[in-house]
Amino acid sequence: MDKFIVSARKYRPQTFDTVVGQGHITTTLKNAIKNHQLAHAFLFCGPRGVGKTTCARILAKTINCENPGADGEACNQCHSCVSFNEGSSLNIHELDAASNNSVDDIRTLVEQVRFAPQAGTYKVYIIDEVHMLSSSAFNAFLKTLEEPPSYAIFILATTEKHKILPTILSRCQIFDFKRITTNDTVEHLEEICRKEGIDAEKAALQVIAQKSEGCMRDALSIMDKIVSFTNGSVSYQNTLEHLNILDADYYFKLMECMQRQDLSGAMLLYDDIDRKGFEGDLVLNGFAEFIRNLLVCKDEKVANLLQVVESFRDRYIATAKQVPMSYLISSLNILNETEINFKAARNKRLHIELALIKLTYLQQAIELAGAGDEPVKKKVADTAKPVAFRNLPLMEAKKQEPAPRQTAVPSGEARLIIEEQPAAPPPVSNPQPAITATATPSTPTAQQQTTNDKPSAGAITKLGKLQNIRQQFAGKQSGDTGQLVPLSEEKLLEHWKAYTRLLRNNKNPAAQSFDMARLQVNNESNFEVITNNNLEQKFIEQERRALSEFLQQQFNNRMLLFSILVDEKVVYAETAEPTLTSRQQYQAIVEQYPLVKELRDRLRLELDF
Repeated sequence: MDKFIVSARKYRPQTFDTVVGQGHITTTLKNAIKNHQLAHAFLFCGPRGVGKTTCARILAKTINCENPGADGEACNQCHSCVSFNEGSSLNIHELDAASNNSVDDIRTLVEQVRFAPQAGTYKVYIIDEVHMLSSSAFNAFLKTLEEPPSYAIFILATTEKHKILPTILSRCQIFDFKRITTNDTVEHLEEICRKEGIDAEKAALQVIAQKSEGCMRDALSIMDKIVSFTNGSVSYQNTLEHLNILDADYYFKLMECMQRQDLSGAMLLYDDIDRKGFEGDLVLNGFAEFIRNLLVCKDEKVANLLQVVESFRDRYIATAKQVPMSYLISSLNILNETEINFKAARNKRLHIELALIKLTYLQQAIELAGAGDEPVKKKVADTAKPVAFRNLPLMEAKKQEPAPRQTAVPSGEARLIIEEQPAAPPPVSNPQPAITATATPSTPTAQQQTTNDKPSAGAITKLGKLQNIRQQFAGKQSGDTGQLVPLSEEKLLEHWKAYTRLLRNNKNPAAQSFDMARLQVNNESNFEVITNNNLEQKFIEQERRALSEFLQQQFNNRMLLFSILVDEKVVYAETAEPTLTSRQQYQAIVEQYPLVKELRDRLRLELDF
């Protein structure tokens, strides 16, 4: 039985041309080798599994090749290349900085650099995960990295460039590796499947490439597991089952139910998903990615951002045309909020179902919210209805003296004159006519208008009654409130202190601000409150409503207004006593207690002032 070698090691690139997805770096390195413009230190940085260590080994092998090709590639046939491929070359030294990160390890490396290579041109030192070195190790490595021997080349590799000291970065030639695209990963996997004789569907390889997220090593590891799981056959369904990925067909069905506002269908579909063992956060994340793909399909300019299985591409485009843009954006907001609060939810299934309910009736909510003045289709129950006012019986008109309906007008025109009553209500015993209508019968048209004027007379009577009701209400309101109290500084200060006492009794901290404030009367219905700072202004501002009602009630003036100003130029008089010297303190004590001086004289004490 042959020993099994994982694909990531078995198909590790041996030349620059076989490196996948890093053409900008391999071309630069080959040109540097051909033109003999090699730097003494390189820094390879980028995500995991994109070929940093592989390129470092290929570079180390190529610069020591005895018969390099015209394109700058190694021959893989000379003694140096063969020894490198077998792992027995003495000119290449690899150091794992994750486990050898102390100063002593770097000192040992520096000691080895002093020895020239016995065979070959260069000694190459590859330090992987260099960001794990300690600060002391970095500092011990600085001088050697800056001025190494002519035969020494250092290649540093890291996934976290930001953790490396700037002094190290300035001494290296930096190469940034990028993530491998999905298409490049799929092509590489197809080539390996052809070599291994594996029957693989392209849709399955696309799913593997998406799951690897640009890491070739992860993609090869996933494919090895699926090949072992399926006994040499990689299908789309087996890949979904092995990677625990929910099929996009479920998301299409969910979207169809939500567009039809079929809540029961959406709930049953989620129950089917839950029975298959998929967690709620996985469903939320997958559905959010599905809606993101629909958004991408809306615009042809960003269609290349759609990274889905080719068999679903046309279905995505067709679904995107049916779903409004506003629905997709609002759905993403709901799913994002639901996913954030998922961990804190105690009943996680109910949390997901609530999100499904919102998404099902989201379109109806958008239509109602964005209706504005435009007519939209609504339910019959949502149509506008008139406000149900209570029918009031008409008041009978009081008996009044008959007023002449027709009066000769010199101009010969028909006119309708409405005379308003004075502000004061007239005596009830002798009411005056409120409305007088005059018209000229000089022409037949005017006479006919006067004859057919009965509805207008009724309307005039109603207008007069409405005016009477308004005047009675105004008189009642003014009679209830009493006589207006004129605004003066004495009265204002009196009521101000009364309100301050109320605040102090209620233990309100604003009472102190009311004591410190100053009042200034501007006119009969306006005064100013002058405070010393913004803090006092805020305290009084908090009591504005209650204070206004209190003062308006005291002055019987509903039009009473005030404004709060800040005057920071107020200088308080200093009430603190001046500091006394030691002699002044002693003299004050002696004046108050004469026996102290007598005690000092008897004991012959000397005071040090």
